[in-house]
Amino acid sequence: MIIVVAVVVVLFVAWALMRQRREHQRAEAEGIRDRAAEQEFEVGRREARAEEVAARSRAAKAEGEVKAAQAEQLAQQAHVHRSEAADSRTELDKEWERADKVDPDSKSGETRRGADPEQPSHSP
Repeated sequence: MIIVVAVVVVLFVAWALMRQRREHQRAEAEGIRDRAAEQEFEVGRREARAEEVAARSRAAKAEGEVKAAQAEQLAQQAHVHRSEAADSRTELDKEWERADKVDPDSKSGETRRGADPEQPSHSP
């Protein structure tokens, strides 16, 4: 009978210890949940800030792509204008040469073919 009572006492103590351990675990889990709930707002704020910065990054990238496209278009226009200017310069030089050929008083090389507008002319 003593053995049965001892076994029952040991089982009761073990059950009480397990119950106490479970209560402690429940309290610990509740504390963890409370701390997590407190951090929820801050994490949400950080996520919103990250999304805002990502959106601004995408907008800046798109703006940069637009600017790059505009720069490419301007470069192409500049190329066309340079080509047209070179053609005009060639035609103008031909006119100066023609004038030199027609003018009986012209000395070769004295006309203002392609002359720099900053330099004074050699006219009397």
